[in-house]
Amino acid sequence: MNGGSGRVADATGNWVDGRAPAFARPYLRLARLDRPIGSWLLLMPCWWSAGLAGIAADRLPSLTHIALFFIGAFAMRGAGCTWNDLVDRDLDGKVERTRSRPIPSGQVTVAQATAFMGAQALVGLLVLLQFNWFTVMTGFASLGVVAIYPFMKRITYWPQIFLGLAFSWGALMGWPAAFGRLDAPAFVLYAGSIAWVIAYDTIYAHQDREDDMMIGIKSTALLFGKSTPAMLTVFYTLAVVLIGLSGLMAGAGVIFFIGLVAFGAHLAWQVATIDIDDPARCLMLFRSNRDAGLILFGAMLLDAAF
Repeated sequence: MNGGSGRVADATGNWVDGRAPAFARPYLRLARLDRPIGSWLLLMPCWWSAGLAGIAADRLPSLTHIALFFIGAFAMRGAGCTWNDLVDRDLDGKVERTRSRPIPSGQVTVAQATAFMGAQALVGLLVLLQFNWFTVMTGFASLGVVAIYPFMKRITYWPQIFLGLAFSWGALMGWPAAFGRLDAPAFVLYAGSIAWVIAYDTIYAHQDREDDMMIGIKSTALLFGKSTPAMLTVFYTLAVVLIGLSGLMAGAGVIFFIGLVAFGAHLAWQVATIDIDDPARCLMLFRSNRDAGLILFGAMLLDAAF
């Protein structure tokens, strides 16, 4: 297979294209290391949960846990994306933005991609096993929703709900990593994160509206249409309210709520400036959610410290 060609249409000009060894490029693309934003977005609920636990315990979260979540998020997002590409390999070949991905473009075989997915999942497992057993079992419980997510866009206009369930699972991981159990604040944080994911992935899905309509793929972008700004307002507001409630339940102080206001202001800016007919704008706003997440996490750390 030619690993030096086949830049992915929506990820050009990055370090994978310019600096990585040619043989490794298709695998790095499968793991989306040319587009790490998804790994950051998977990581944010993990860090939020650890930060919320730190607030409840009146101490900073474990730096070891923070590092493990970082490694695990990148490994498991890569495994999940490889699984998604395996399931969607025929559909990806029909969409302009995705037809150059490694599997539909022939850069890697199905067998090679499957083996690579297993290797990434093994890294994720090794990371998971560093936590207490309650957290380990909580992590294993996520596999069901991760497995079914790629199929949801074929049968429902709400696949973003299932992505939210999967991408927000970290909100249920940081708390038990600290306490060895799950309590109400973690579940409320999880619900808030799901609302956040539904909104930002709706923004992302507007890039593919025309192709999705042609091949019969469903999404909230198609469902909401011109009502997207109003629906983003609903889900982002729900996210801020629920995350704020989780902080209140955990005993958060003023610093947390200042950070929450800044987080909410960032989300409001996204809604105010979105143009659903401008794919580049949608991609930029989608990516900006990493910054929103880091603002909230930073406030959690400061609140736990002071």
